[in-house]
Amino acid sequence: MPSKPAIDKPSLSPTLDKEVFGSAMLLLFIMTLAVVLKPESIRSSVTHWLQWVTNQWGWALLLFGLFCFFYLCQLAFGRYGSIRLGEKDSKPEFTNLSWVCMLFCAGIGISIVNWAFIEPVALMYTSPLGHEPESAEAIEYAAMYSQFHWGVIPWAIYTIATIPVAYSLYVLKEPYLRLSTAAKPILGAWTERWPGKLIDLVVIFSIVGGVGTSLGLSIPLLTGLLASILNIEESFTMQLIVLFSWTLLFGYSVYNGLGKGIKVLSDINIVLAFSLLIFVLLVGPTIFILKLWVNSTGLYLNNFFRVSLWTDPFSKTTFTQDWTIFYWAWWVSYTPMMALFVARISRGRTIKEVILNQVLWGSAGSMCFFAIWGGYSLYLETEGLLMINTIVESSGMPQAVVAVLETLPGGIVLKSIFALLCFIFLATTLDSAAYTLASVSTKNLSGYEEPAVWNRLAWAAVIALVGVLLLLIGGLKIVQASTLIFSLPMMLVLLLLCLSLGVSLRRFGRSKNTAAELSNVND
Repeated sequence: MPSKPAIDKPSLSPTLDKEVFGSAMLLLFIMTLAVVLKPESIRSSVTHWLQWVTNQWGWALLLFGLFCFFYLCQLAFGRYGSIRLGEKDSKPEFTNLSWVCMLFCAGIGISIVNWAFIEPVALMYTSPLGHEPESAEAIEYAAMYSQFHWGVIPWAIYTIATIPVAYSLYVLKEPYLRLSTAAKPILGAWTERWPGKLIDLVVIFSIVGGVGTSLGLSIPLLTGLLASILNIEESFTMQLIVLFSWTLLFGYSVYNGLGKGIKVLSDINIVLAFSLLIFVLLVGPTIFILKLWVNSTGLYLNNFFRVSLWTDPFSKTTFTQDWTIFYWAWWVSYTPMMALFVARISRGRTIKEVILNQVLWGSAGSMCFFAIWGGYSLYLETEGLLMINTIVESSGMPQAVVAVLETLPGGIVLKSIFALLCFIFLATTLDSAAYTLASVSTKNLSGYEEPAVWNRLAWAAVIALVGVLLLLIGGLKIVQASTLIFSLPMMLVLLLLCLSLGVSLRRFGRSKNTAAELSNVND
């Protein structure tokens, strides 16, 4: 049997952790007020620190990404991979399909809807691995790089904290769904003091900032789609209506909890997403897309280590800082939300099962989007049928996505389905975030319980309110950049979780060996 926690806690009903909840709300209010009152000075400071992180510590982020991949490989296929996250006879709470749908929608959200059409085209005008922009090599590597940026290493980063949190919740039976609690084997009594509370606050800011990133990408895209469908001008009022509608949808989903809310939205979203993928593959240049996809796979496999660690130290282009390192910081900042949410929905599964499904299905799904939608965009750009990069530079990413959709058959019907996909995609991310924030601010919460409804709705309201305030002053990009700055301390927290899991697993191994020795003696 696994070792018990150092301090056995009585079985209590979930209650609000006033210290974490109150501190987080107060600090969020202060930070939001600072952005509202002095947006320009905050923006300048945040931009400076973001450049410092990517320029000075980019090499560490690249190493950390590769570490996550190999760490999970040895964990999944090693001696502890068969440990069940729960009781021996416990069954998974959700079906395999619904489980994969939920973890995929929470991890990707609306970001992939924006970037899948745009990123491959943007990359062909840069210098991937030093190739001449717009050359045949640059185009081939642009297709490969976009899949790499959303492939196995990002999903390995996402997964690195899931196992420590799930192990703490379901094996050690700790009544807290928090990263700080997962670090208890190292922190000990300090888990309930300021070091643990600081970790929880960093997690909350990271999640709120990640949601701000999603809002910043999604609101202009959906308002652009609606303006195109309804043939009206975009306006700030329309943006507020979109945000209010999103709040109602994900608030209702959060109210209904995991089984009736988030699960249902995720199932619907996956059907819509992959229906649109198949549609583009069939009506677009099918052979071109398939050939480019196969070619990208070969480049990916041949250059996996090179692109994973390429810092471009001599030519000193900004490709790595602007793209790969920026993305790795983004994934690290999103990891707390993914770890807490996926851990909560993974009861009854083995360590190996969680790792392989999250990394392989997550990366496979993401790479499909970039292979098909990205391949179609590259076809339009290289054949001169639509100058996507020019539209991005002149009108922005949302208008470029709308322009790509207008090249496909289906007209208003297609754009309406795509708008619905965007709407639900963000809702699944937002309700996962609200659910996770409520869990972090709750104590005595087992893996079989959910945080209070009012707590979940309170965080849904906070997310919406922050979105409105920042939308008013154009501060969503400030929050996005601020979140990425948190990637450095968060990377240290994630390494601490890996060490803590190692301590717990060694205790588990010793207890198993002791039980076997006693059995032999008795025999």
